Amino acid sequence: MAFEFKNSKGASYFLHAKNVTLKGGRQQTIYYFGKEVKEGALDAVPAGYQVVETPKTGMPILKKK
Repeated sequence: MAFEFKNSKGASYFLHAKNVTLKGGRQQTIYYFGKEVKEGALDAVPAGYQVVETPKTGMPILKKK
């Protein structure tokens, strides 16, 4: 079951992760929220992160603790 976050406006967002290669060849994991469950959906928030909501749009983002 994918991690779901409901914002203050009642919209549901699901947490996803993706490994990308940067220009210098370094690998990095990016985390993002989407309105639908797709490939790469995570079951929980990664350790050391917390979910916060942007004030204007209500879009959730991950923030380091």
